[in-house]
Amino acid sequence: MKVLIDECVPKALKHALAAQGFECLTVQEAGWSGKVNGELLNLAEAEFDALVTLDTNLRHQQNLIGRKIAIVVLRARSSRLSDLISYFPSCANALQSIKPGEILYVGAEP
Repeated sequence: MKVLIDECVPKALKHALAAQGFECLTVQEAGWSGKVNGELLNLAEAEFDALVTLDTNLRHQQNLIGRKIAIVVLRARSSRLSDLISYFPSCANALQSIKPGEILYVGAEP
């Protein structure tokens, strides 16, 4: 599975997911830094199976109906690695079970 790691997510997630067998790139590595969500989703959908983001409002900001890309949203107190690292295994599990067009939330309720 090809996974795009959003620019707001610590790069350490890429290494954790790669160790689980996922093919990962960060938004920066893909050359898409600064792209707004709609444009980023269009670009990502053409090349990736899933997007991992911290953007908990994505569902409300974008029309996700008919999208083929799967989305995993990490929820934590902050975007700091120390607040997110405990959710990395759950993120990998979500990616193993997620279906195209689905959005799953991993982590603590806001």
